[in-house]
Amino acid sequence: MASRFLRASALGAALTANALRPVGGANPLAIPSFFGGWLTSELAPQNLAITVAGSAVHIAGSGRRGGLSRGDRLALALNAASAAGLVAMVRQGMKSREVVEAALTEGLANNYVARLDPAPDKADLATPWRHVLMPWNIKDPRVKRVADIDYVGDGSFRHRLDIYRPREGGTNLPVVIQIHGGAWVISQKNQQGLPMMTHLAARGFICVAPNYPLSPKAKWPEHLIALKRAVAWTRDNIADYGGDPSFITVTGGSAGGHLAAMLGLTANDPAYQPGFESADTSLQACVPFYGVYDIGNVLGTRAGWQRLEWFLARVMFGGRDKERFDNATALLHVGPDAPPFFVIHGAHDSLVPVAEARELVRRLREVSKEPVVYAELPGTQHGFDVFHSIRGAHVIRAVERFLRWMYAENKRGATARGRGTAC
Repeated sequence: MASRFLRASALGAALTANALRPVGGANPLAIPSFFGGWLTSELAPQNLAITVAGSAVHIAGSGRRGGLSRGDRLALALNAASAAGLVAMVRQGMKSREVVEAALTEGLANNYVARLDPAPDKADLATPWRHVLMPWNIKDPRVKRVADIDYVGDGSFRHRLDIYRPREGGTNLPVVIQIHGGAWVISQKNQQGLPMMTHLAARGFICVAPNYPLSPKAKWPEHLIALKRAVAWTRDNIADYGGDPSFITVTGGSAGGHLAAMLGLTANDPAYQPGFESADTSLQACVPFYGVYDIGNVLGTRAGWQRLEWFLARVMFGGRDKERFDNATALLHVGPDAPPFFVIHGAHDSLVPVAEARELVRRLREVSKEPVVYAELPGTQHGFDVFHSIRGAHVIRAVERFLRWMYAENKRGATARGRGTAC
């Protein structure tokens, strides 16, 4: 019993240490470091409760075993250190609210909250502990899901989408397209982005979650072409589901963040719209989470080289072709006509270096005519929004405020253009 307690305590302390100082970059331990750090940090309240409860139970039973052994005392010391680290992670998650608010204030306006309609209440800025303590309880009775709509018309499962909308209905509601991640090779529309889509749909948004062809069967740019068809379908049909076709935005994480950024930066580009060149695939805002923006390794990093040489060239592209690598690199598509961006990345991301997000933001701010908001979250791993967590909750609510701001700006712009035409 004592040896098991010591081993469990040592494992918990190691996971906590990894979450606080994860391995990243080109290190072969980056992937296991991500999984351990992600689950430890985003489930910090649960891990803290388990650590404290386990220690208390062991101490309570020590009397029957003749008191605490040397191994017990070492295990309790490890648990105390682990608990301190977990408390620090909880506090760091709660400080995410300050980070995203500072980012919105800097990127939009000092008084942006006062101009939102409806204005957020105090609960919007509070930590939703009911959700945090039940991280996988995603469903909301206020939200209705319409599943498996064929957006191409060929019957393929990879060309279907789901729509999440308010159960009570509505018209001219802002639209968000959520692109799932999965390294371009796995996952599907109902496995990622669920906390965000459920939250937004309950608050008066229409959310569209499309599948798209996956590698290695699909080769670049088949993924992007299919998603552009999803955008075109949404613009043509979303009014039937209560959405506003004049305000369509996109979000996504990891590979989905890459594809979301590419959708935003290649609007109406006929090279990615074969057979539907005249379709309007423009987007009114783009919110990529921890995206891969340097497919072609423009930054020249060892991690980027390994990702390209060992994985992407073989699986996503089916060979070495620098022109195709560059065509898939979001950094090289940045231009003055980019839509408003809200880029979100974790400073401790083991899978996608934060340098890629910083460079995307730098390039956007150099040339874009639209707002560029950037939130770099301290101590944050990849995939922090997959289930309910403290950090994820505050970021999701910040995204809602960003989108409400952009929707209001879009409406004000349309009104001004209408007045100009009338004159």
